[in-house]
Order: sequence, then structure tokens, then C-alpha cells
Amino acid sequence: MIGSSASRHGVLFVLITVFLDMVGYGLIIPVLPKLIEEVGHMGLADASVMAGWMFAAFSVAHFLCAPLAGNLSDRFGRRPMLLLAIFGLGCDFLLSAWAPTLFWLFVGRVLTGVCGASWVIANAYIADITTPDERAKAFGMMGAAFGLGFVIGPGIGGMLGEFGTRVPFIAAACISLLNFAYGWFVLRESLAPENRRPFDWRRANPFGAFRVFRSYPGVLPMCLVLGLFFFASSVYQAIWTFWGMAKFGWGEGMVGLTLTIFGLIMAGFQGGLTGPFVKRFGEAQTVAIGLVCAIIAAAGYGVAGSLAFVVVLMLVHGPEGFVHPLLTSMLTKRVPEDAQGELQGGISAIMSVAMLAGTVTFSQVFGFYWADDREWRSPDVAYWLAAGCLALTLVLYLRLKKDSPQDA
Repeated sequence: MIGSSASRHGVLFVLITVFLDMVGYGLIIPVLPKLIEEVGHMGLADASVMAGWMFAAFSVAHFLCAPLAGNLSDRFGRRPMLLLAIFGLGCDFLLSAWAPTLFWLFVGRVLTGVCGASWVIANAYIADITTPDERAKAFGMMGAAFGLGFVIGPGIGGMLGEFGTRVPFIAAACISLLNFAYGWFVLRESLAPENRRPFDWRRANPFGAFRVFRSYPGVLPMCLVLGLFFFASSVYQAIWTFWGMAKFGWGEGMVGLTLTIFGLIMAGFQGGLTGPFVKRFGEAQTVAIGLVCAIIAAAGYGVAGSLAFVVVLMLVHGPEGFVHPLLTSMLTKRVPEDAQGELQGGISAIMSVAMLAGTVTFSQVFGFYWADDREWRSPDVAYWLAAGCLALTLVLYLRLKKDSPQDA
């Protein structure tokens, strides 16, 4: 643990890093479907399937590299690994901006997955500089920074997309490289030498991370809950843009606007209401509330008939933002201080695998039921499937909560 002043500066930089990274990611979301259609010479249904496979490539790379980055940060410190990830992300956006074929877009997604370890290391950084009692609030702020990035990113991306499908990628690259320059001068190391441990390849591979978690009581069952949650919630990044274009005829600007509204709502819940909800209901009960709202929202999008109804559902959807940061906070209390990077790497690996499976599944479902040759066409089936998966997640979580009263 470092001093309080340094802690405040460290938290601020990490929040800025997460915020700017999400701005960069968000910039490209509104234009990616059109870019795939343009480069691949295909229609919207086929582009949605291709986007699913691109995210699969991203997730495989992230799954393989995130535990490695987390373990390397436990050995060499958070600062060098975090800066390396940020710099690599900027270079990757430049590559994607100039991609002439689908192959190079796939390469770009793989590199994005490799460099996505910045989120893993940022979480470990937060765990280093906060006490266990402070982590729920800190991780809630991280979630708010994530959401705020989506407030700004997709909105700007939608506007920049009017000037060309590649312009948002160039803007995202500039943001990442400027963030790297800022961090080079202001970021201090958070992991004290006495809390570092030797690097071990057996703990650095993603499957090894799962084995190590078995030595910490209650970690693996909670990771299963996280995995199911990530699987179900991946429906939004899998089909939101395609669903809006297919069902409502949205353009890039409207896609960006809806993501901006959603990001603002999510950030408000995570940043402004996580603390009060935890104080009133406790971490475990707040997670349950978030899962219930997630079920209602997913099912609701599947029957939404207007933009106004979608916005109302976004308000209902907001408490879902409690789930990831609070489960992460609960997990950090179950592992020792010298394994926080390993924990975050393992969580990220679980997220990558779950979202890989979810994105491929939901994009395939969307493409299948929206194909031109279907007798019955609907853009909504994936949302109904996601709602069922979230219901299963809630049942499993409540069972674990019953068996682990210390989380109440």
C-alpha cells in the first residue's frame, strides 16, 4: 500500500486510463458494421456474423494474454505493463484504420485482445492502493469510468463516421497514444517490492490460473457466476448496432446516440449509486438486484417497439452495472495481496472465454433469424436467449449466496 496522496493520484490516472481506453473502443462501434460491409462486400446479416467471429478472435487473444499480463505485473510491477498495453492499443488502432481487407481487420482485433490487458492491470493497481473495505467503491468508480467512456466514445464515433468509416479508428489511435504519453510522466508504481513474487509459467497460462483459484475458498464458484453473466451480457456488443439498424433503421449517428445515453445511465448507477446501494443493501444483495434488472432489460429489448421504450428500458437496465464491480470486489477479499494481479488476469480470462462464446452465439442467432431467406424473420431472438441465461445466472448466484453467508 502506498501513501494516501500517491493513492489519490494513482486512482485518478487509472480512472482516466480506463475512461480514455473506453472512449477509443467506443469510437469504432458505430462504424464497424459499415466497415465490414464495405471491406467484405456483404450485407448486414452476413456482416453481423463476421463481426461475431472478429470478436471471437479478440477474445481468444485476450484469454491467452490477460493472465500472462497479470502475472507479469505481479513480478515486475503495474507501471511498465500498463504503459506497454496502452501504447500497443494505439498502434493497433492505426493498423485497423488502414486495413485493406477483412484479414487485416481480423489481425487488428487480435492485437486489440492482446493489448486489452490494460483493464486487468488497472484493476490490480486499484487493489494495490485501496483497503479491502474501499474496493467496492473504487471498482464502482472504475465501472463509471468505463461507462463514461461509452457516453463520449460512440457519440463522437457516430459523428466522425459521417466523414468516413476509418476516421474514428484514427481518432482512437490518437487518444491511446496521448494517454501513453501522459502516463509516462505521471504514473507511479503501486506494487511494493516486498509484495512481488517470482514469475511462474504454470500460473500465467489461463488454465493454470483456474487451477490456482481452487486453493482459494469460494473463488471458482463465483467465477462461474461471472462467466455466465459475461456470456449473457455479451449480447449487447454482439448485436446492438446490427439490431438497431435492422429493427429501427438507425444510422451511425443514432447508434452512437443510443450508446451515449446508455453509457450515461450506466455510469450514473455505477459511479453515483454503487456506494449508497452497498451501504443500504450490502454487496451481495446489490448484485442480486442488478441481475434481476438485467433479466427484465434483456427480455424487454426483445419486445421494444420504439426508441422511447428502449430509453425506458435503459433506465431499468442501469443496476446491471453493479454486478461486475461488486463481484470483483468480493473476489479480491478471498485471495492474498500478492495474487491480486493473478486474480484480475484470471477474471479477465474468464470474461474473454465467456464473451467469446456469447458474442459468437448471439451474432450467429441474429444472422440466422435475420437472413433474407428465412420464412420467419426477427432481430430479437438473441435478446430472449440472453434473458434466459441471465435468469440461470441469478439462480446460481442465489444458491451460492445462501451457502456463503459471509458475502451478505
